[in-house]
Amino acid sequence: MDTASQVLDVGDYGSEFEYDSEAEKKRRKREDLAKPETHTKVKLPEKNTVTEEYSKEVNRHERFHLLTLDAFSRHKKIINDYLLYYGGSRKEFGRDVSKDRTDYDVLRDNHKFLWDDDDDDNLQNSWEKRLAKKYYDKLFKEYCIGDLSRYKENKIALRWRTEVEVVSGKGQFTCGEKRCLCQDQLRSWEVNFSYVEQNQKRNALVKIRLCPECSQKLNYRHRKREIKKRKRLNNKTDRTSITLLHNCINFLAQSFVSIRD
Repeated sequence: MDTASQVLDVGDYGSEFEYDSEAEKKRRKREDLAKPETHTKVKLPEKNTVTEEYSKEVNRHERFHLLTLDAFSRHKKIINDYLLYYGGSRKEFGRDVSKDRTDYDVLRDNHKFLWDDDDDDNLQNSWEKRLAKKYYDKLFKEYCIGDLSRYKENKIALRWRTEVEVVSGKGQFTCGEKRCLCQDQLRSWEVNFSYVEQNQKRNALVKIRLCPECSQKLNYRHRKREIKKRKRLNNKTDRTSITLLHNCINFLAQSFVSIRD
């Protein structure tokens, strides 16, 4: 007998996996015979409720977006939304700039050519005066800068020098007229400057250095006092001559007194 045709009798063996699969099939068959689950229908909300909830969500989103913006960007967004909804022009929202004042305007209204001690007591009451006084303290008050464009009308304008002008030599080593750049033959003049300040007439004795041409303009109506340097007496002969002059004056005075007696 061939080995290929032999049938081995190994007994009745069952499969545990097959048993499980049959049990699962039976369980599913029982469940299929049972009644299917009934799903309850969900009632849709009303239209007003949906609209209200949607509005709340949109407002919440808009509020969060506005809080992330700075004040100026938030202002522009609100104005743009207003114009898109109601219409109109941006000129209607223009800021009134008629009362705006810069630092220059404050200085022009509160500046003084000369500050007194009495004016310092009133500085605490006004920040404008404190600003003007701070600017005044930065000026250099040895020589003046002048405007002689209206010298024929006997009107001149004078002001103190700034730091830039002092460094460049304007008004001391260069002519003190604001348009003149001459540096030769400068002469110093003492001027009794008369001006009106805060509806009050005031006077100040100031010095200004000018070239010969500008000096003629300054003295067009009235001759001003020229400031000249005194010569130092370094020679013994000059000192001796002065001593003799004093002695002569004393002798003449004594002789005049004796003659009178």
